[in-house]
Amino acid sequence: MKAILQRVLSASVTVDKEVVSSIGKGVLVFAAVAPGDTQKEADSLAAKVLKMKLWDDDAGSKWKYSVSEIGGEVLCVSQFTLLASTKKGNKPDFHGAAGGDEARQLYQHFVQKVQQGYTADKVQQGVFQAMMEVALVNDGPVTLEITATPPADAKAAKKPKPSPSPVSAPPA
Repeated sequence: MKAILQRVLSASVTVDKEVVSSIGKGVLVFAAVAPGDTQKEADSLAAKVLKMKLWDDDAGSKWKYSVSEIGGEVLCVSQFTLLASTKKGNKPDFHGAAGGDEARQLYQHFVQKVQQGYTADKVQQGVFQAMMEVALVNDGPVTLEITATPPADAKAAKKPKPSPSPVSAPPA
């Protein structure tokens, strides 16, 4: 999974000319689900969203407080285009993004984990697979990319070490 975090003074999502969610000071999260992502990655990403130190303290020390520590709000927006590949030609390739039901289920799990890890009424979301108008007032601006990737295949990660053959072993 991948997310873009933006520290905001305010943000909102409009669908079909109707504001469906809005927040004040906090974090706008654009999140994308990749094929192979699991609940473990969603859990990890949700924890990172809530724990990332994006605000200064009153003494001016930088990067001291997270969204939950300042009592801010969180707006989660699904955005599969974060996983586009633009390596070939001028048309984005979206094969790096998970499809429909798989993406919806894992994205909803991610949002639930953000709500469970914080205060549910301070966490809003857009509308999955809708054409959304996202408005925001950046604070800083501060924009970070965070990822949570599934572990490599266990078999590939634990290749057995070859034992020396009697023919190639040095003489004793």
